[in-house]
Amino acid sequence: MRVVEIDQAVREVREHCASPEGPRVVTSGNFASPVDLLGPLLAELPSARLHALNAQPDLPMHDGVVPETTFVGPGFRRHPRLSYVPCRLSMVPRLFHGPLAPDVVVVHATTPRDGQVSLGLEVNVLPAAIEAARARGALVVAQLNPRMPWTFGDAVVSLDDIDLGVEIDAPLTTHVARPPSDDARLIGSRVAAEIGDGATLQAGIGEVPDATIAGVLERRGLKIWTEMFSDGVLVLEESGALDRGTPVRTSFVFGSQELYDWVDDNPRVRMLRTETTNSPAAIAQQPAMTSINTALQVDLFDQANASRIGARIYSGFGGQTDFTVGASHSPGGRAFMALRSWHPRADVSTIVPLVDEPVTSFQHGAVVTEQGVAWMWGRSERDQARNLIEHAAHPSVRDDLWEEARALGLA
Repeated sequence: MRVVEIDQAVREVREHCASPEGPRVVTSGNFASPVDLLGPLLAELPSARLHALNAQPDLPMHDGVVPETTFVGPGFRRHPRLSYVPCRLSMVPRLFHGPLAPDVVVVHATTPRDGQVSLGLEVNVLPAAIEAARARGALVVAQLNPRMPWTFGDAVVSLDDIDLGVEIDAPLTTHVARPPSDDARLIGSRVAAEIGDGATLQAGIGEVPDATIAGVLERRGLKIWTEMFSDGVLVLEESGALDRGTPVRTSFVFGSQELYDWVDDNPRVRMLRTETTNSPAAIAQQPAMTSINTALQVDLFDQANASRIGARIYSGFGGQTDFTVGASHSPGGRAFMALRSWHPRADVSTIVPLVDEPVTSFQHGAVVTEQGVAWMWGRSERDQARNLIEHAAHPSVRDDLWEEARALGLA
């Protein structure tokens, strides 16, 4: 790796990307995007495809940039030039060795230590992108930030795999969770009641995961195997709920500065590449694997739409399919689908007769709302429909759902 000034990096990227079609730039997503480096780089490229997972609103994009992703974040959502590529998160790394081969990879990393840097808060699909870049002679550029936490596992990258490094001292983006609503607390408590000592958790971000974690602080021997985590894991650690002999395993992290300080140089936190964290086979090997996901809609056949509103893409598959399948195969594992029974903004029921959007996942262990727990696994399709109507649906729509169930042959 050569450490250069930002204008030198911009010049070398521009010279490397002389193709009139414009390069594909793969970069860190979520809260780890190297914004201070990306801005000048993209400004010098008349056209480019910018590939980032769960992009945040601070990503710099001019009119020649096409946002490309397999999981739509708020920075790309509703963008008129959005190129959405449907793909389960566990399989995204394969795309970089095929149809989405990178011309430039721009990562956000620590400053060097002993011939290496750490990708810090965001590992995810980046190791695969770096490997694909090295295999085809593409450029790998790193924003070297002294504030980035040093994390271990697949986060550690040799300087030999990076072409250019630019030292930029910039604050990291943090996230402060809102207190869970009453509905979220009730849903979380229902899920928490089903989690025993020694279980393995997929602990994501949001009101329901936070409320679930609040309900398991008295458990002991809990383990974490997840694609991402936030401050809830730190709460579990401080309460003594986590198994201190098992690493906390994840692929990316975002949350408070306190969380970043905890993961920094912490050997108990193992950052793993997406192919590992999201492999259904690896997930299935975790004891009592408990996945907690959410959706926009669940229908009477236990099919969930977590990706689309109308015909418009809202997010994507993400890891929901990977963890639903993996948890279902785990010894003692269960896949929970947790959501409100009524969508407050759309003012509609989230339990519907039949999802008319592409299905994100199906065959969950149970669907949990503030109304109750509707058990799905091992029930006939008629029992599944009845459980959803009686235990998960909002009371105001239950009569209508029974009528629809009869029309669908489910009652």
